[in-house]
Order: sequence, then structure tokens, then C-alpha cells
Amino acid sequence: MHRPASALGVLLAPSVPLIMYAIIARVPINTMFLAGVLPALVMVFFLLTVGGYLRRDGIAQVERPKADFTAARKAAWAARWEILAPVVAIGSLASGLATPTESAALTAAYALLTQSIAHRELDGPLLRRCLADCAQVIGGVMLILGMALGLTNYLVDAGIPDAAVEWVQGALPNRFAFLVALNVFLFAAGALMEIYAAIVVLVPLLLPVAVSYGIDPVHFGVIFLAVMEMGFLCPPAGMNIFFASAMFGKPIREVAASVLPALAAIFLGALAISALPWLATGLPGWVMGG
Repeated sequence: MHRPASALGVLLAPSVPLIMYAIIARVPINTMFLAGVLPALVMVFFLLTVGGYLRRDGIAQVERPKADFTAARKAAWAARWEILAPVVAIGSLASGLATPTESAALTAAYALLTQSIAHRELDGPLLRRCLADCAQVIGGVMLILGMALGLTNYLVDAGIPDAAVEWVQGALPNRFAFLVALNVFLFAAGALMEIYAAIVVLVPLLLPVAVSYGIDPVHFGVIFLAVMEMGFLCPPAGMNIFFASAMFGKPIREVAASVLPALAAIFLGALAISALPWLATGLPGWVMGG
């Protein structure tokens, strides 16, 4: 259940896909942060339900160590600088002191300072190697996003979103049919596309269609991310099954088969989120309205 549970981070701050969707859809980032909380809890509920069912089928019992608050306190103190990192990232963003780009730079500077001064683990040569590795990874991601953004701009200039609205409204007569079709389509897209490229390409195309059915952009964003996160668990592009295969030394086929029940649980959670818009819009409306 570890790898299926790791996909839930897509809905929780400071998730990069959550921030990317907010930027592409022009929705306030703090609104999306709040919108993901209740849907993430719904996903956890369905995963726990599936986990409890599987446990009754005879999963081996393991001896659980007793809680040691002294050891936990010592561990928390040893990790105090790392624990404060999300506070710096989310706090600067939620307070309005920094934009998403500035918050990212501030968090990176905080990490550099704590690792080099507090922990004394980062020196000049190691920093150069880290920057070189980051440049390779970021360069590959930027290449993917650049091509995806170019495709998106072409599709928008060609009027594809407007044509898609007309075609979908003619093929799907009501909102319920559209939501079912949306879940199926995003499930297939998540299994074939990398999530960041999918956000850049698909959100500008699908969001106008969703709005035409009266679906709030915040609700649509949560649906989009909730269903797309299942792509982490589906071949051929499911990153988590490849990571789990490498980490635990298991064949990819075995890992893919083992996550099927959890995948079904996440899909049920996504359907619940689609059917109940207040799960996504309720908390932001209550907090912002208050």
C-alpha cells in the first residue's frame, strides 16, 4: 500500500502538480491547496477500506513496536531544519509574501543554508555535482513542458477548445455523462502521459468543456489531479510501479498486479469526488468566506 498511498501527495500542498494546475487554470494557489484536503481524506478512506478488506484475507500479522515518545522527540529535534522546510515554502506562499517562483527560490536557498551551515554536509565540490545533476533533470522536464506548451498554444490558436465544447455537448447530453467520460479519459491519459505534460496540454482543452457543463474550475482541477494520480500506478507510464520495482526488487508485472485493489479504491474515490462537488469547493468557500 506504500506506493498507492504515495500518489495521494498530488492533492496535498505543496504539490507541484497542484501549483501547476492553479497557474494554468488561473485559479488562486491557496484555493487549490484548500480544495485538495477533503478529497485527499476521501482517498485515504477508500484506501483504508481496501486495506482492511485485504487484511481480513490473511495478511501476516507483524509485531508492532511500542510508541517511544522520547525517541520521537529526539528524532524530531534532529530533523528540525527539515521539518521547517514546508513551513518556509507554504508559509511564504500562503501569506502572500512570495509568488510561487519566489517561494521555490526561497525554499531552495533555505535548503542550501541548512545543509551547508547547520548540517555541514554540503561543500563546494558536492554543490557543483548537485547543480549538474539538477540541470540534467530540470533540462529534460523543461524540454517536455516546452514542447507541450507549444502544442497547447497551437491548439488554442486553431480554436480546438471551442470546437471541443460544441462536439462534447452534442455527444454527451448531460453533466453526469460528461463526468463519467472525463474520468475514463483522464484515467487513460494518466497511464500514457507524464502528469506535468498532461496538465499543460489537457487542462486548456478540457477546462472550457467542463465549465460549459457548469463545473467549477476548482472542482475540475481536483477531479483532474485525482484521476491523473492513478496514472502513477498504471503501465506503461506509471512511474510509481517502476520505482517500487527497483526499490523492492520485484518484477514490474508483480508490482502492477499487486496495486490493482488500491487502484480500484482510488478510482472509487475519484468517482465520489466527481459526484460531490462540495468535497472540493466546500473548504475553500468556508475559509475564504469566513
